[in-house]
Amino acid sequence: MNIWIQVVQHLQPGGIETMALDLQRMEERGERGIIVSLEGDKEQALEAWPRLRPYANRLMFLNKKPGWRIGTILKLAALFRKWAVPVVHTHHIGPLIYGGIAARLAGVPVVIHTEHDAWHLRQFRRRFLQQRIIDWVNPLLVADADLVAGELRRSMRLDQHQVQVIKNGIDTHYFSPGNAQAARHELGLPKDARIIGCAGRLELEKGQSTLLDALAYLPGDCHLALAGKGNELGNLQRQAEQLGITERVHFLGCLDDMPNFYRALDVFCLPSLFEGLSLVLLEAQACQIPTVATNVGASSEALCPRSGSLVEPGSAFGLAQALEKTLDNKRSFSPRQFVKQVGDLRTTAKNYSALRHRYLKGG
Repeated sequence: MNIWIQVVQHLQPGGIETMALDLQRMEERGERGIIVSLEGDKEQALEAWPRLRPYANRLMFLNKKPGWRIGTILKLAALFRKWAVPVVHTHHIGPLIYGGIAARLAGVPVVIHTEHDAWHLRQFRRRFLQQRIIDWVNPLLVADADLVAGELRRSMRLDQHQVQVIKNGIDTHYFSPGNAQAARHELGLPKDARIIGCAGRLELEKGQSTLLDALAYLPGDCHLALAGKGNELGNLQRQAEQLGITERVHFLGCLDDMPNFYRALDVFCLPSLFEGLSLVLLEAQACQIPTVATNVGASSEALCPRSGSLVEPGSAFGLAQALEKTLDNKRSFSPRQFVKQVGDLRTTAKNYSALRHRYLKGG
């Protein structure tokens, strides 16, 4: 039984964390994947995100405190040696530093690093640090989108062949169309309203404030359902009150049954100011929900060109126009078919598995 380890910064609801769980779930026979979270406590994480519970016996938490902690690297290296780990897969810059260095110290044969966005590389300090780590660790570099691959090659001065693209995928069997009225009843949403949905952490960079401003431009039968929690909850509730739309905004918190959330919607919206290749865009469209997103990161690669719309970030009026147009249009093309072609989890998992085994065999 080959043990392979994924290293993430934390295990809180998010796209990177969901992808790590999905890759573990889709592993091949003869493999046993373990996810190591640099930060956090296991019991607290399980309480905050019930989706982790089925994986509990294959999750490890190092409870790393803020700041540089060389002891965390040494702890990881000892773990990799103890289990004779053949593959370490890191996600994002922090896990690359800790997991990548530890893997090399422990003599791990294969290190894979996935870059999920590249906007942080525009800062010289971060770009310099990542370049030095990549030079020393020499991981197999993977980007989750064409745009991310291009920015990574430019900022790191890498050749075409040095960065592979394996696009994020979602489980199209799990995320599937369903009964909208039944979903609304379960979530306590109005049955006769036109409902716009948004899912993600309630943080400034996710742009929910702009979406609230956009809702104020739309007719009174348009409601907004927000799934997720975060530091901006209080500010968004006050903003809704100031805009006079409190009765039209539904804060649902973190939800376990996300397919049911998407099925309740007429349109999904991702108003982010920064983004990589967002899984929620794929999830909503796999449930046959047309989508409006801001033109940031790799959103254009995840959006069905025939049923979706892109708008500039930060423009409430532009967002309102796109949402109203999408709500008024009859659905003539299936966004689900688009996701099945370009964003299916089985293809993503198969490509990562092939990468692990190819290099273990010296390919």
